[in-house]
Parts: sequence; structure tokens; C-alpha cells
Amino acid sequence: MNHTITFQPIGHVENEFDTPIAPDEIRVSESRIILDPGLVAGLTGLKPGRQIMVVFYFHLIESYDLLQHRRGDPTQPERGVFTLRSPSRPNPVGVTTVDLLAIEENVLRVYDLDAINGTPVLDIKPA
Repeated sequence: MNHTITFQPIGHVENEFDTPIAPDEIRVSESRIILDPGLVAGLTGLKPGRQIMVVFYFHLIESYDLLQHRRGDPTQPERGVFTLRSPSRPNPVGVTTVDLLAIEENVLRVYDLDAINGTPVLDIKPA
């Protein structure tokens, strides 16, 4: 079974992190999701104070291993990629539940997002 799947980003992440860092460090900062202005009507009914799931593409990942050390720590035993939240995966797609702080036209201010500056956002869903 070989299918070609193509996604178009609906927006991108903006924050102070230009390179990958530990998820615990990035999640304690506010990020902004800049939505394509043509998709703003899709936010109708979404309210600050709620949680949303953000689906995004790990755009800097170039390869993966099926067996990895958790968080790259060689003192940890190797585990299968499907048992980890590693960004290095066969399909480098991330999903994180975040707190929605505010909606300002096509900008969503969120807290607890573990994606870096420039990360393409593929979808937003209610949590």
C-alpha cells in the first residue's frame, strides 16, 4: 500500500524558539498560531479558556530510527518510535493539547505548545 498524501498548512507557529529544545522548556512559554486569514471563519464558536489540539508538521526532521532512546538520553533503554513522543518518526507529525488564551483575528495565543518558531500547523481541533 503506497499512497501519496499531501497537506497544506493552515498556518504556522510563532514563538521565541528557532531551534528544537526540550519540550518541558518550550511548553512554559506562550506561542502564537498565525492562521491563514482566509480560514478565520473556521474559528467561529471557538472560545478562549478552552483547550484545543494542534496538529503540526516537524519541518526540520530529516530522518528517524525505529528504536530510539527517550529524549535522546543514551542512559535510557531503546524503545520503539511508536512508544515515544519523539519528533523523529516515519511521518513527522505532532499533536499537542494546548490552552487557548486569546483569539485576535487570525492569531491564536496559546500556552503549552511544544512546536518551534515557523512550524507548519496542519489542523486545529477541539480537545
